[in-house]
Amino acid sequence: MPLMYSQVLRSGSPLLLSAIAAMLMVSPAQAQNDSETADSIQTSVFGHLPDGRQVDVYQFTNSNGVELRVINYGGIIVSLKTPNVAGEFDDIVLGFDSLEAYLSEEYRQANPYFGAIIGRYGNRIAGGQFSLNGDTYSLATNDGSNHLHGGDQGFDKVLWQAEPFENDEGTGLVLRYTSEDGEEGYPGKLETEVTYTLTDNDELMVDYRAVTDKATPVNLTQHSYFNLKGEGSDSILDHQLMINASAFTPVNESLIPTGEIRSVEGTPFDFTQATAIGERIEQDNEQLDFGGGYDHNFVLNREEAAQGELVLAAKVWEPQSGRMLEVSTTEPGIQFYSGNFLDGSLTGKQGQAYEHRSGFALETQHYPDSPNQEAFPSTILEPDETYRSRTVYRFSAQQDFDS
Repeated sequence: MPLMYSQVLRSGSPLLLSAIAAMLMVSPAQAQNDSETADSIQTSVFGHLPDGRQVDVYQFTNSNGVELRVINYGGIIVSLKTPNVAGEFDDIVLGFDSLEAYLSEEYRQANPYFGAIIGRYGNRIAGGQFSLNGDTYSLATNDGSNHLHGGDQGFDKVLWQAEPFENDEGTGLVLRYTSEDGEEGYPGKLETEVTYTLTDNDELMVDYRAVTDKATPVNLTQHSYFNLKGEGSDSILDHQLMINASAFTPVNESLIPTGEIRSVEGTPFDFTQATAIGERIEQDNEQLDFGGGYDHNFVLNREEAAQGELVLAAKVWEPQSGRMLEVSTTEPGIQFYSGNFLDGSLTGKQGQAYEHRSGFALETQHYPDSPNQEAFPSTILEPDETYRSRTVYRFSAQQDFDS
């Protein structure tokens, strides 16, 4: 018992004793609420890494039954269950039920980055090199001749420190990782914090924060693959997609931006109005040929928005389930990837193979190869700055796209 309470009890004051009794008394209703709160956050062992370190899975459930499961290896979202128009819940993200599947050779060869935090640099850096303050830095070339998603041992393949929490916005998980100076070739010691918050408004908020002791490129993102029919279902080509972007960054044959900002008007990249993902994906188009489909950065319409302000980036609606996904972000771009390299070699949580285009990703980001493209928004974080970014995924269900 705290000292102040023991002193009051010795004083024998009936008024004070009554006050303390009231403070300590918990009503049955309050006890039930506390029990429900405890049930909204659950932690269990997901597996162990080859070096013996334990990987945990954290499960969060909001008041509407939406359920999020995250592991501290790679900050991976392993499942996300939301209701369809009939109120039936399905898991809408691709992934696995076991750590072994994420560590398997088959997965590492395919390397789809299911549900993971991506860093230090989401997307590609040309030739695995960039120059900064007179020095040239060499990175892993893990995507042909280019650097992709942080390298051989990016943030998707490290064990993060994890701390579950509950606050006024919802329940969630704070993940922290320190990337040492020189890790994967990047300069500076980068201290990174990523926070997942599941709200009672059926939103998943992802907040990124980082500081460094040397100038370094930083471009963090989240790489979940969605299928709004439910993971393990057929292709996502019937999903209706709107992207709030009047332009995109065309790429060369190795998917590095050419530096051009090109209008989407009159092209298969015009998603300013809701359009089925599969409607134009097979058109004869050089950009689609380079990506094997959509694998491009879209330049978001942010003209009226202040820096750091959330804007709507994309909306996706699936006609069979009625599920809607809305993505808002503070970032200037979003990479739309139509699951072109999924080939059936990986089997998901329902025992179904993940076939060609059975999931899509919408990665909020700065533009690819920005360290080598002076005209693009800068991704260089200086020692006296704090990197901050927020993306919000909102889930709902409705009868049509415009409801």
